[in-house]
Order: sequence, then C-alpha cells, then structure tokens
Amino acid sequence: MEETRTKKNPSRKECEDIIRRILMTEVLEKGKNQHFKNATDFMRYFESLYPASDSLTKQVQRAVRSLEMPKDKNGYFIINKTQSQMEHDKDISRLLNKSQASFSSLDECETLFLKVDEKYKSYLLQLITESITFKDKYVTVLESNNGLIFYTENKTTLKLLIESLLE
Repeated sequence: MEETRTKKNPSRKECEDIIRRILMTEVLEKGKNQHFKNATDFMRYFESLYPASDSLTKQVQRAVRSLEMPKDKNGYFIINKTQSQMEHDKDISRLLNKSQASFSSLDECETLFLKVDEKYKSYLLQLITESITFKDKYVTVLESNNGLIFYTENKTTLKLLIESLLE
C-alpha cells in the first residue's frame, strides 16, 4: 500500500518567513519590489508548494496582515521598513523640503579650533552664531569638548577676527 502524502498548510509564521524571503529576493534582484501589492500576488508561489485551498489563501492573508508592511507610493510592499519608520521618514522628508535643505561640501574647508572654558562655550557659540560680524566668516561651527570647532573657507580671516576680539 502506497502512502500518499499531502503537504499541510503552512503556519502563519511560516507564511511570514516565506513572504519575507520572497520580498528580500525581489529587492536584491531588482532593487525594489515591483510585483507584490497584496496577498493574492503571493498565492502562485504558495500554491506551487501547497495544495490550493481557501484555508491557504486565508493563512497567507493573515501573514501579510500581521507583517504590517507599509507600501510605497505605487502600492507595492516595502520589506525593510515598518509603518512607524515610514511615518518617521515622511516627517523627515517634509521638514527637509520645508527647510530647503541642501548639501554643502566641507572638503574645501579648513578647520580652526578655538579653545574655550567649558562654562562659557555654549554662550559664546550662541553669540557667534547670532553675530553679524561673524556671519560670512565660517561655514559651520560646532561645540566640542574643550571649545569650538569652526569649518571655514578662509581660516586666516576668521583667525584674525577672533584674535582682534581677544585683545
């Protein structure tokens, strides 16, 4: 007597793992998901491994729902981010656009370190950033352990200005 073996439906957890693998493979091969928008898009793969049934379809739907994957603007699942990460990224994007953010290279800048007493450096930083005199003399200034670090396109001019104020 020949024993016939039918594969039982996978658990929800197994479905989740399979869906993650499918999407990761898609992203690695194509750079992004361009095929999977909903649970039915995964069914062809699952039906190649398990007998087609309503319970298999429901199990795959449950797995997709429990993964809580966000979707991109075209409706495709995003595997490597959660919904909260997507919302956080949207907030960052809105603020970057609102603030007219842009890149500025510091490759051409020189650094100048100004040693300042710890108890005065924060206030001095505030005064310098609000100063009209210093406005075009540096690209950025950072507070550090023992003072302030300036990135400037003209180190000599900035140093002369600070030295004139030290006298």
